Amino acid sequence: MSKMTHLRVFEQINFLRNRPATAFSDLLDPKCVEEVFRAEGVRYRDRVFSPYVTLWTFLTQVLSLDHCCRAAVARLIAYRTACGQKPCSADTGAYCKARQRLALNAITRLVRSTASELDQRAPSKWLWKGREVLLVDGATLSMPDTAANQSAFPQSKSQAPGLGFPFARIVALISFATGTMRDLAIGPCKGKETGETALLRDLLTRLQGREILLGDRYFASYFGIALLAQRGVDGLFRMHQLRKYDFRRGVRLGICDHVVNWVKPQRPVWMSRELYDRLPETLVIRELRVSVHEPGFRIDELVLVTTLLDPLAYSKDELGQLYFERWNVELDLRSIKCVMRMDVLRCETPEMVAKEIWVHALAYNLIRGVMAAAAEAHDTEPRRISFTGTLQTISAFRDMLNLTRPETQETLINTMLEAIASHKVGNRPGRVEPRAIKRRPKQHALLREPRQKARNRLLQSA
Repeated sequence: MSKMTHLRVFEQINFLRNRPATAFSDLLDPKCVEEVFRAEGVRYRDRVFSPYVTLWTFLTQVLSLDHCCRAAVARLIAYRTACGQKPCSADTGAYCKARQRLALNAITRLVRSTASELDQRAPSKWLWKGREVLLVDGATLSMPDTAANQSAFPQSKSQAPGLGFPFARIVALISFATGTMRDLAIGPCKGKETGETALLRDLLTRLQGREILLGDRYFASYFGIALLAQRGVDGLFRMHQLRKYDFRRGVRLGICDHVVNWVKPQRPVWMSRELYDRLPETLVIRELRVSVHEPGFRIDELVLVTTLLDPLAYSKDELGQLYFERWNVELDLRSIKCVMRMDVLRCETPEMVAKEIWVHALAYNLIRGVMAAAAEAHDTEPRRISFTGTLQTISAFRDMLNLTRPETQETLINTMLEAIASHKVGNRPGRVEPRAIKRRPKQHALLREPRQKARNRLLQSA
């Protein structure tokens, strides 16, 4: 790690000595945090749960195993006591109210700034042909069954009233080079314009020229690719199953590789007439068929569409290999949903649900920042390092990094990065696993009616 990086880490550790946190990354500069809070109009008062303390306690909460407010406050009490400060109350009321006061815009700005800083510092060897590749995909999240959550994130029609749970949909832009989450969009799963493509349109302003967007077949629409082209962004997607193709037509580039013109379809309901008229009447698209030779895979070929038209600069095989890397976004979302346990949220209002999601994203980016530092220090790539192993190592070193003396900080940081870099993802080319689990779940009776109704029935029978 460079001397400048060490300096940032030391500054953050000194900053954290008066605040409950973990120095797991040099990305969240204390001065930057202060500027963001002030820009969002956050006023500071001399209280235990200042914006700094609340944010860091929130971060430790989403990084813990149980995500419990009581445990988060208990960690704060332990930290303050260890630092010789007066312990705060064990009651969670003050902390929960402090979380409500946190400005959502401040958290989102911190997520975007940490991702942007890490992408700018990424070495060129982590890029694909010198270009930044972004992965896009969506996921769904469950949350407590409250009236407020049901209003903002209605449950599925297949679930009976009182028996289902609200569901939110997220779409994330994730860097292929570093794994950081550049941005995300949140919406309900039910209703018009709530799909993944609709949420992606809210993220288009976060894309920059010469970047490449990598996604599955749901993003391979005429208007989606046209809107990307307007911003100078290339795309590589699997062809949608409803679109027809014929490799006998168009300009032939190779075997099952050609360039064709897509004709602009009718204006969709969500698009304004002005925007529709600005889009070209045709799009020049490259279509190519890639064979899949891995035994056990569900498919033996893929048809891809892209705006990377030059067969010399971007060969068919290279594009095929790049598309296979799309699976990383599935693993990244699994990391934040399953490893960090964001699949079931805990907050009971839509406003707090949004904050909980964004704080998870901030914690995720900070972990990715540590992985990038470890990769750079030990001449590897962040994608070769285990996310779970990194999180476990950070948890083991966290308290010592907060409380150690300055003269031993550098040694401790280097040891932590070395341990993280040693947790490599297994080299398992062509790995095939059944989509099934061996362990049987415990048998529990399922609620067939709302809980309050079932409780009243039990009381009446008693």
